[in-house]
Amino acid sequence: MNERCHLVYALAPEGVSAREANDVLNEYIGDRSRGIVVYHDHFIGRHGGVAVFEVRTEEEEAKLADPGPLEGWQLESYPLTFSLTAVGFVGQAEFTLRNYAGTTLDELEAAERPEKRFWWRRHRGD
Repeated sequence: MNERCHLVYALAPEGVSAREANDVLNEYIGDRSRGIVVYHDHFIGRHGGVAVFEVRTEEEEAKLADPGPLEGWQLESYPLTFSLTAVGFVGQAEFTLRNYAGTTLDELEAAERPEKRFWWRRHRGD
């Protein structure tokens, strides 16, 4: 098997709080037996989230379908076409910005005004 990134889409059942959904999704993505988690985010409104994993083995791919802590959730996994590795996922994001939005991440970052809610700026020393 060749490595490839997979997008995982997960929706919590009705009645699961946002806090619980976030915690359980974080537990799912933190399990290294599913591959390398490259990206994740949580949904507002309908609780759940999305994650991208770089998967290198058949065992990791099979583990994506194992709900583990997400038992009872709607869980779907899709292999991605161009994002073959974690580096390829980032490269695809950069390609999309350049070719479809006509900009770069550096340009967007330079134009972005500082806000307290922009947590990523704190991690860069802003």
